[in-house]
Amino acid sequence: MVTEENHDRECAAMIMVTGVNGQLSALTLAELARRKAPVAGGSRTPAVGQRYLDFDRPDSLDLGGVSTLVLVSAGYAEDDQVIARHRAVVDAAVRDGVGHVVYTSLTGAGDHLGFALAHRATERLVRDSGLAWTILRNGLYAELFGALLTWTPEGLESAFGSGAVAAVARADLASAAAAVAAGPGAHAGRVYELVGEPISATEVAERLGVAHRTIGLGEYRSRLLRETALLPFQPPMLASIASGIRHGFLGGTGPELRALLGRPVTDPLAVAVEAAAALRPAATPALT
Repeated sequence: MVTEENHDRECAAMIMVTGVNGQLSALTLAELARRKAPVAGGSRTPAVGQRYLDFDRPDSLDLGGVSTLVLVSAGYAEDDQVIARHRAVVDAAVRDGVGHVVYTSLTGAGDHLGFALAHRATERLVRDSGLAWTILRNGLYAELFGALLTWTPEGLESAFGSGAVAAVARADLASAAAAVAAGPGAHAGRVYELVGEPISATEVAERLGVAHRTIGLGEYRSRLLRETALLPFQPPMLASIASGIRHGFLGGTGPELRALLGRPVTDPLAVAVEAAAALRPAATPALT
């Protein structure tokens, strides 16, 4: 169900970004608008000028007039629900004549992570759709890494140990997605590994002038399981991130993000430090 207000069929070649209430989607939409690309956003709760798209309601998925679809992963659910959502969108794209799908996936180094399967299954759906496609395998957000560090009266605590993660500023991933969506033909059939530069929890703590204490994975999982605000699938997902970083599986870097951006990547350490600092209790002292 699409109203005249949020369904503009006048543009013959339009880019659609899904899930524009999410942070990555919103940044991608803004970057495409800055580039003056013909772009619209889709959401379950659309603003004026946006299109109503609810991945859990296939009847709402009208992609008419869309030439390039930026499918931002609809995570935050169990694998079967995420895959069903993505399948519905891909089916709608085929039905409505979308020319190219750009899917924001997960870095290949994250194959062992607890949320990798839904990404790989969606990549397969996109590849098998018959549409032109580009896969953007995004590294872990630097903002997330900083936010996952826990403040204590003594400083920062984590289960990451001395491991590093090639974290990426969310805005860089949005800029890369916009660059591909604005000229998708040059990127057809490509899989890009969009990772940043390796950073560690110890480096974040040092930048903030506090100590970093490592806890064991068992203790970390126990804390996650006691956290009532988390959904059932989230503790194993977060524990897998901690284990992957701790054991050196997510620290590899590469040139593809820089190439798409046409500039150096944003310093992920500065981004992670800012995210951690935003959560810092006022009573936590710096080291002297």
